[in-house]
Amino acid sequence: QVQLVESGGGLVQPGGSLRLSCAVSRIIFGVNTRGWYRQAPGKQRELVAAITSGGSTNYADSVKGRFTISRDNAKNTVNLQMNSLQPEDTAVYYCNLRGLQYDYWGQGTQVTVSS
Repeated sequence: QVQLVESGGGLVQPGGSLRLSCAVSRIIFGVNTRGWYRQAPGKQRELVAAITSGGSTNYADSVKGRFTISRDNAKNTVNLQMNSLQPEDTAVYYCNLRGLQYDYWGQGTQVTVSS
């Protein structure tokens, strides 16, 4: 059983920064994509950022230039650096690991941007 554990969420003021991390319980071989999604109250879950095993990245338009996704294959983690946070970034953020035959999710971590 593969487990994804997120950390780094919390409360931050507008304009502030947070760094989310997602650890995978065991090494996953093969081509896969690691991603961060978020879900705000009353809204559908949406892709925030994703990175392939080859290093290609994809970002939602709303976070381009503010968020950066990275992966550390040696530590089996994926990180999301979030800068210039705004109230509309408030949501539960979920880590995802997806391959051809699997799709794993973390439990989520709350990010609240408020003064």
